[in-house]
Amino acid sequence: MEERTGTGGGHKIMISNRKSGVLNGVIDVLSFDVGEILLETELGMLMIKGNDLHVNRLTLEKGEIDIEGKIDSFTYSDVKSASKQTESFLGRLFK
Repeated sequence: MEERTGTGGGHKIMISNRKSGVLNGVIDVLSFDVGEILLETELGMLMIKGNDLHVNRLTLEKGEIDIEGKIDSFTYSDVKSASKQTESFLGRLFK
């Protein structure tokens, strides 16, 4: 499996009037629909919730995505800490 490193340019979010946004530092788009977009970013998983959400432009080579719609929330979760907890739990379970 190929390990992905980010674009190196950092992670940035620019939102205009809760109607459109430009994000940098995006590694992958895991899922999206009109109510939710789930992204893997350089700083962890990012869930964007809203209504009538659309991905207008996606350039994974540059780590950029443009979104449009009514943006309600951004929620980050740290992938690394979640996987460590899972491994620890599974390790304890199978001892």
